[in-house]
Amino acid sequence: MITITTASAMREYSRAAKSEGKKIGFVPTMGFLHEGHLSLVSMARKECETVVLSIFVNPIQFGPKEDLSRYPRDMERDERLCREAGVDAIFAPLAGDMYPEGFQTTVSVGEISTPLCGASRPGHFDGVATVVLKLFNIVEPDAGFFGQKDFQQLLVIETMARDLNLSARIAGAPIVREPGGLAMSSRNVYLSAEEREIALSLNRSLSWAEEVAKTSVAEAGKIVEGVRGRLEEAGVRVDYVELRDPKNLKAVENTSGGALLALAGFVGKTRLIDNRIIGK
Repeated sequence: MITITTASAMREYSRAAKSEGKKIGFVPTMGFLHEGHLSLVSMARKECETVVLSIFVNPIQFGPKEDLSRYPRDMERDERLCREAGVDAIFAPLAGDMYPEGFQTTVSVGEISTPLCGASRPGHFDGVATVVLKLFNIVEPDAGFFGQKDFQQLLVIETMARDLNLSARIAGAPIVREPGGLAMSSRNVYLSAEEREIALSLNRSLSWAEEVAKTSVAEAGKIVEGVRGRLEEAGVRVDYVELRDPKNLKAVENTSGGALLALAGFVGKTRLIDNRIIGK
């Protein structure tokens, strides 16, 4: 495994691999890796001969009062995990190289980026789409792998890839959870033992809603009210709880045909997200 820090060297590496007939699977991350990230590596490993994982804490997807400066970082640990997981190359560019002086071009993906986290974090998905497009242009992968915990992010990237005719296939992978059901996230490291117990209410509330939707078609209001109440009772400061169409994130009235139940909330100072497809 090698670690590459410049765009020119990364592009040279990718083109050399392709000249040998190898497909490149790409896993973009912000580092501080966990089993969710490694599940994407495993998926890429099965489908492609060469696996590239990027580690870049993208400054333009953070708001002015968000956790850019304290976002967890541990490059030595990440390199070890990548080596053990079978990553062939880490791409770890510097912020100044990704966004040099005078940088002024961004990507906006429109309607699908506006609800849910887009409403709570204005400009966030412009930052995500911009960095993913830049990384794809540098790495030139055959496929990119993303987790479904960030469900809206996955749809934003799929939409961008379709609209801008990117050649890479976009693949989504199921949420990986800790033993208690908490969705794996690099930000879980912020949680104290007491806060971690509170955070378990996110998955529990989704499970409650899933059971309700299994028995009959549930109205959106009933689901949202029930989930919000359970979260608040547990001590979560709710950002949003919404029922949406999983194809386009438009609001839906009930769980008929399957609906995306998406939520976000603060446990202490840590913002967590989770989701589940519910209904039948």
